[in-house]
Amino acid sequence: MTWSITFYNEKVEQETLSLPSGILANFLRITELIEEFGPDLGRPHTAPLGKGMFEIRAKGKEGISRSVFCTVKGQEIVILITVIKKGNKIPSRQMETARKRMKEVQDDG
Repeated sequence: MTWSITFYNEKVEQETLSLPSGILANFLRITELIEEFGPDLGRPHTAPLGKGMFEIRAKGKEGISRSVFCTVKGQEIVILITVIKKGNKIPSRQMETARKRMKEVQDDG
């Protein structure tokens, strides 16, 4: 069975799809792998963040992005936030947003 990837909302989808072209190409390749093999690809593609959250680690000549996702019922993955990485860690404010969104999508499921 294949996995499906959805976005938390349209804004997250727009933010993700407007990544610089090199990063976006890598992101799309990783999502294809996730759809086929599941989210537990491991580094350099995905990594666990703990408490049920994972990240897609996309790279391009323009830099690095992180898309935080969680799994919900069945084989569905929801991308909660996408950020262009500037430091070593995803900013805590954005991680807090991702945690709230994860709780929402999992409570609905």
